[in-house]
Amino acid sequence: QVQLVESGGGLVQPGGSLRLSCKVSGSIIRSNVMGWYRQAPGKQRALVATIPRIGSTRYADSVKGRFTISRDNTKNTIYLQMNSLKPEDTAVYYCNAQIIDTSGILADYWGQGTQVSVSS
Repeated sequence: QVQLVESGGGLVQPGGSLRLSCKVSGSIIRSNVMGWYRQAPGKQRALVATIPRIGSTRYADSVKGRFTISRDNTKNTIYLQMNSLKPEDTAVYYCNAQIIDTSGILADYWGQGTQVSVSS
């Protein structure tokens, strides 16, 4: 069984910073593309950033220059460093990963989400 567990959300003032973490655990062989998505109230879930196992990262235009995604393959963990946060960044942030499990099956997994609130 594969699990993704996020942490690091919270309430921060505009201009502040937060760092989200997402750890993958369970019967996995390898995680391929991993990423962060967010869903604001009344809106659809949207891509924030993705990072392949090897290669270039990808960001939504709204977060370029402010957010940085990274991963530690030895720990099966990805991170999202969020700087210069704005009220419009308020959302539930979800971790996503494409994982090959020990059965050799490639599947898409989601975490439970972590709330990020930006407000003065």
